[in-house]
Amino acid sequence: MCRLLAYLGQPRSLTSILDEPEHSLIVQSYQPREMTAGVINADGFGIGWYHAQQTTAPFTYKNTIPIWNDVNLPQLSRYIESGCILANIRSATEMYSLSLSNCQPFTHGDITFIHNGFIHDFRHTLYRSISDRLPDDIYHLIRGSTDSEHIFGLFLSYWQISHSIAQALKDTLHELSAMASKTKASFSANIVVSDGQQLVASRYAFPWNGDVTPAPVPSLYWSEANGIMIASEPFDRQLEQHWHRIPPYSLMVVSKKLDISIAPIF
Repeated sequence: MCRLLAYLGQPRSLTSILDEPEHSLIVQSYQPREMTAGVINADGFGIGWYHAQQTTAPFTYKNTIPIWNDVNLPQLSRYIESGCILANIRSATEMYSLSLSNCQPFTHGDITFIHNGFIHDFRHTLYRSISDRLPDDIYHLIRGSTDSEHIFGLFLSYWQISHSIAQALKDTLHELSAMASKTKASFSANIVVSDGQQLVASRYAFPWNGDVTPAPVPSLYWSEANGIMIASEPFDRQLEQHWHRIPPYSLMVVSKKLDISIAPIF
């Protein structure tokens, strides 16, 4: 199971987020505290960020090696600054190969998307259902084989209709839940989506109570300090002072003005 983070606020260096905190994303790659599956996150990583003037699509940097082994990242991280950053470290499901196309974040236009979670037995449960639901133009955008990228495709299909990130994410989770109910599947979906102006995050899982083990709801936190940070695990041990748990089955929206709203998804 992956670890993720997202930041919105005043521009800051990547290194101040990825490396400097006591329990940074790099530390979480080899010493996570709250993973519900897996032991380490050594199957690649990716970072997405937006230019301060947002005159271009988001930039990304990905690699298939563990984040702690990338000798170029420390140099890039000191140089790059952004007010909107999303990152993911990967713990691959056995069937999904190590490739750049399977590393997050996924992007399209102004949209950046990261996912921590899984679809149980994806190829035999929701793969065909999701693929059949996608419009041709979005289906052909998929380059990898992961459940995460297919969820991204489903999100894009709804986003093209509503042009609202929050509504599209709600619709995506509703559709996934309906599909999972029919196939007796389970999934977890901690997702963060951004267009460079806002963050929309879900903490969600669909627990099937039949023959399949219910999916645990992965951990997700937020912190307000010189901007808004969303992360799978707190960056320090001052949980009560600095970090707040996002309730399960909730959607969090952080606006451009850093206003926060958290509400049940359904």
